[in-house]
Amino acid sequence: MSWFVLVVAGLLETAWAIGLKYSEGFTRFWPSSITVVLLIVSLWLLSVAMKSLPVGAAYAIWVGIGAVGTVVLGIVLFGESAQPLKLLSLGLVVAGLVGLKLTA
Repeated sequence: MSWFVLVVAGLLETAWAIGLKYSEGFTRFWPSSITVVLLIVSLWLLSVAMKSLPVGAAYAIWVGIGAVGTVVLGIVLFGESAQPLKLLSLGLVVAGLVGLKLTA
């Protein structure tokens, strides 16, 4: 169950990172409010997952899910570049996350 909670926390990290873009520097009320709520819930779920998971692996996986998700959504939502080297790098991050999961 802790791994599931950690994945949800990572997905929410992606959501609040994208929310930062939509909040335009916290100048828009609703996007800013939603972003702050997502941030709090994401951190809370991370702390719940860390009760039974190793801190290093849990934190790295949380950050990794957030980073990969944010890059993918940046490509999809904002038309950011999807250069082959960027996609290869994302694949390496995912491979590292799988490796951490397998050794945790």
